[in-house]
Amino acid sequence: MLAFDCSAILFDLDGVLLDSTGSVERHWRIWARQKGVDEEEVIAIAHGVRAIEVIRQVAPHLDAAAEVREIESREAEDQKGLVVMPGAAALVNSVPDGRWAVVTSGTRHLASTRLRLAGLPSPKVLVTADDVTHGKPHPEPYLKGATLLGFNPADCLVIEDAPAGIQSAHANGMKAIGLASTYAASELTIADAVVQKLENIRVALNGSGKLEIKVV
Repeated sequence: MLAFDCSAILFDLDGVLLDSTGSVERHWRIWARQKGVDEEEVIAIAHGVRAIEVIRQVAPHLDAAAEVREIESREAEDQKGLVVMPGAAALVNSVPDGRWAVVTSGTRHLASTRLRLAGLPSPKVLVTADDVTHGKPHPEPYLKGATLLGFNPADCLVIEDAPAGIQSAHANGMKAIGLASTYAASELTIADAVVQKLENIRVALNGSGKLEIKVV
């Protein structure tokens, strides 16, 4: 068993609190076929990073901002297959109010829609692709989440399913727990711990008011 102390927890959304893999891949493949872009090249980089950065890489000739609006509008309207990750609601509800945030690579419209449809609690702080200049793996997203919560970044812990998010966390001096949902555990070895399911993570307040995170 591993244990970490922190002041706050920053959760990624897709692949951590919600399983949206089917929707994400379905709409990226539709988009790639429509635009004449290689589907597999898109899927290989689409998880864990902002859509605008995917488009800039695979189709630099297109208006990336306009393409993002098109893709994520479709995703927000089509929630087929969207499910809450097992253990997500219990884990979030075990963290004291004001001590957790969601930091996602999706737009605010898409993230808010998914949280509402999934019935998960609304976080005090929600950092989206619309709120940052640089997406994951850049440190900006998780730095902004910690700052808005009012905690030292190095005193926060991140729960992520993608290598890009883990890199963003580590760039801020944060510990990161990898969830082997979107990627296999073997692809998340840069994390400080890797779990197969959220039920393997336990949160409690210790005597000093810190959050004690146990990985079992």
